[in-house]
Amino acid sequence: MKHTLSVLVEDESGALSRIAGLFARRGFNIDSLAVGLAEAPGRSRLTMVVDGDDHTLQQMTKQLDKLVNVLQVLDLSTIPAVERELMLLKVSAPPQKRSAIFDLVQVFRAKVVDVADEALTLEVVGDPGKLVALEKLLAPYGILEIARTGKVALERASGVNTEMLKVSPSLGRLPT
Repeated sequence: MKHTLSVLVEDESGALSRIAGLFARRGFNIDSLAVGLAEAPGRSRLTMVVDGDDHTLQQMTKQLDKLVNVLQVLDLSTIPAVERELMLLKVSAPPQKRSAIFDLVQVFRAKVVDVADEALTLEVVGDPGKLVALEKLLAPYGILEIARTGKVALERASGVNTEMLKVSPSLGRLPT
């Protein structure tokens, strides 16, 4: 199972290396990693996506908590969270196909950030599923390059689980 971990650390040289080393020594791959400054000076937040069962992840969380620079570890997979990712995508776009690509861009609320004679560079922000969907729809046009940030996530302050709010066309709200 994929788990999204939010790790708050003291912003010191080597903190990221120690965390990555902890996972590497135990043979775990980090599927996605995003790091940036946090809400308080001198702190950074790492958002990691890792694969493992609940028991293994619990052990890794305990090991992370023992590291000197780690202030908090939160498994966002088990609680309501807001998740976003940024993707830049360069797609082949000869003039005769551009209008179809522009239509897709609008549906996904993506932005065209660069235009060339035979290519468009797009910026799209959203949950990872949205990015994968756009990528699949643009694949027939010819994807030239992709760069993704990795997932960033925060616990929902409202506590509302948006998965429970998705609507089924035939049933109205899905049963809980």
